[in-house]
Amino acid sequence: MSQLQPLIADLALILICAGVMTLLFKSLKQPIVLGYIVAGFLASPNMPYMPSVTDGHGIHLWSEIGVIFLLFSLGLEFSFKKILKMGAAPIIAAIAIILGMMYVGSFTGSLFGWSDMDCIYLGGMLAMSSTTIIFKAFDDMGLRKERFAGLVLSVLIIEDILAIVLMVMLSTLAVSKEFEGSQMLESIVTLGLYLVLWFTVGLFFIPMVLRKLKPLMNDETLLITALALCFGMVVAASAAGFSAAFGAFVMGSILAETVEAEQIEHLVAPVKNLFGAIFFVSVGMMVDVNLIIEYIVPILSLIAAIMLGQTILSTCGFLLSGQSLKTSMQCSFSLTQIGEFAFILATLGTSLGVTSDFLYPIVVAVSVFTTFTTPYMIRLAEPAYNAVARVLPASWIAKLERNTAEKEEEVPDELREIYNTNFKRYVFILLINSVLCIAIMSLMLYYGEPFLKELLPAQWIHLATAGITLLLCAPFLWSLLRSGSDDPGINKLYESGPRWRVRINAYGYLRLLLAAMFVTWIVDYAIPWSSLLGIFAIIAILCLIFNSSILRKQSEAMVENFTDNLSAREKAKKQK
Repeated sequence: MSQLQPLIADLALILICAGVMTLLFKSLKQPIVLGYIVAGFLASPNMPYMPSVTDGHGIHLWSEIGVIFLLFSLGLEFSFKKILKMGAAPIIAAIAIILGMMYVGSFTGSLFGWSDMDCIYLGGMLAMSSTTIIFKAFDDMGLRKERFAGLVLSVLIIEDILAIVLMVMLSTLAVSKEFEGSQMLESIVTLGLYLVLWFTVGLFFIPMVLRKLKPLMNDETLLITALALCFGMVVAASAAGFSAAFGAFVMGSILAETVEAEQIEHLVAPVKNLFGAIFFVSVGMMVDVNLIIEYIVPILSLIAAIMLGQTILSTCGFLLSGQSLKTSMQCSFSLTQIGEFAFILATLGTSLGVTSDFLYPIVVAVSVFTTFTTPYMIRLAEPAYNAVARVLPASWIAKLERNTAEKEEEVPDELREIYNTNFKRYVFILLINSVLCIAIMSLMLYYGEPFLKELLPAQWIHLATAGITLLLCAPFLWSLLRSGSDDPGINKLYESGPRWRVRINAYGYLRLLLAAMFVTWIVDYAIPWSSLLGIFAIIAILCLIFNSSILRKQSEAMVENFTDNLSAREKAKKQK
């Protein structure tokens, strides 16, 4: 018991400080996250007039668990279907903002002679606005139903997704210690493959398991099951070379599509609040007043860079996505702060040992200031627009103030609507089935073949590996070749003219080419594909798969199950 006493005493201290500070900040109508940061500063060794924590390692471990729960909860609030329904505007704006602000942050850091790694991490921190703070500001100011508020929240969702990608890229960069374009591209492709694979497999099996176990599920068992899935994915992501936070987010996004999502979110909230509080308190413990005084010029410079960079670059990003000047300025003035992801990236850089000690407290100081100014910047948007409107020529204003709302409400042509629907389905078919085939081939190569070596003579190993791989891939190869090809909309497009006919034929050839490539790789593992026997085997296998009624039933059953799982939450809401 004596070994636990320092940890328990530290927990008591930080929770007491957090409780007092959050109540104080709540009464002052300020974001609670700032209360946690102040509580962390009060409980840290940097505050000499109060008791301080003694087991820094234990607090750091708890804060890492806090990051896992924060990202898991973020995943539970996320939906891939929402991203698809948003359209291109928020995606274009988010990418433009992130790229622009990363450059601003890196350039500002380089002016002070900081290391390349410090500049890159700083750029990532400045690129991410705070979802929590903006959401609360809109709520307090009664702006949640405004059109620009919806656009801002859509951009924040995209930023959260890109922040996960950025975390993986920065982790790779920290390990390699140098920027290599090919290595970064490989990391992004690997990330995409794992994300599609985990989401597809998870969404196929997890809702089915939860349905079968529903009679045994109460609040307690559902919470334990959800946390078991979360930490299981954390372990899988870490084993695959990704961060624990990424694994937590992936499992949260999978569970977000289940009927139990809202119940899980409700059950996990108290656990997230506890460990999330410890994380933000640990952020406050990194604040060093002496360092802030020493680096006051960089802090003020970064604050100015965020204010000017976000208002100018974000306005350009929203204009680029097709929004009016007034809407663009309202959106950009709402994004002038950094928050949770900046702390997570700062923690990542510190834990990997690639960023300087001064960067963390600087970012915390910048975040605290910009959080306080967020409501005032939102209110400043309209006066700033009026000032700009008085300066710019009337012809420019007329052009920038085009009515995008009417443009969005235009009813699309029937054929174009059919084409867009089927194009999305083609992309879905190509992506999902290709990733599953690659996953099966990789698993058989790295795990299946070594197992077969223990059971079969050497001359049969490659043939058996290729045969089993082909059997496992067959339903997905059929889907790649034929899924959706007999849709009435496709036939209508095909008969409407050469414009659509050429595109449909191109998609068909692409699907055939991908399926042939997978079959060729599998066959070549047992028989050289360039030989006459190999070519005959490839053609024969493709013909058998194409005409197989058994594979058709298997593929359609899997697609139906996946589609039902994907839409189960929406159907459950409609039935209530």
